[in-house]
Amino acid sequence: MTPKELAGALRRQLNPRRARWQKPAVLVRALGLRRGQVVAEIGSGPGYFTPRLARAVGPSGHIYAVDPEAAVLSVLRRRMARVGARNVTPVLSRDDDPLLPRGRCDVAVLINCYHHMHGRVAFLRRLVAALPKNARVVNIDWDEETEFGPPAKRRVSRARFLRDARRAGLRLVADRPVLPHQYFLVLRRAR
Repeated sequence: MTPKELAGALRRQLNPRRARWQKPAVLVRALGLRRGQVVAEIGSGPGYFTPRLARAVGPSGHIYAVDPEAAVLSVLRRRMARVGARNVTPVLSRDDDPLLPRGRCDVAVLINCYHHMHGRVAFLRRLVAALPKNARVVNIDWDEETEFGPPAKRRVSRARFLRDARRAGLRLVADRPVLPHQYFLVLRRAR
């Protein structure tokens, strides 16, 4: 990622107007997180949701903020220090592996990031392998119909994501109408 690309991504991801359409408080509430839970925030970027997730799980909980861009994680570290979030660990992932500690996360959350991934099914397989049996995976990404978000050709449809998820050993447990421009899918391990 060039410095110019990084600056543009940070501007988009941290734009205060994003709250109008992203509805971060509604989204975090819909995740149903509890104090003490451990959350893998896949594709955390510079931490738009990270402080909100950290507050939701409280000081006894923990957030693994996973992103494949070292420069973005540097921004996240500075932002978490500024807001005093001490229960966040940045994790530099690979395109095909979240590099999470095994068996630690109660929930893995992917927000607006699946359509950016290259090795999608491989990544999901490694994510599932790193999670305990009863963990939830929540994918929030762009509806095909909305005018917001990336160009239509870059989006991953709900049906395509669910095919990938099945191949990775996940099954759908809920498809919730939480956000106006994005689907909100809750999955668990199939076996």
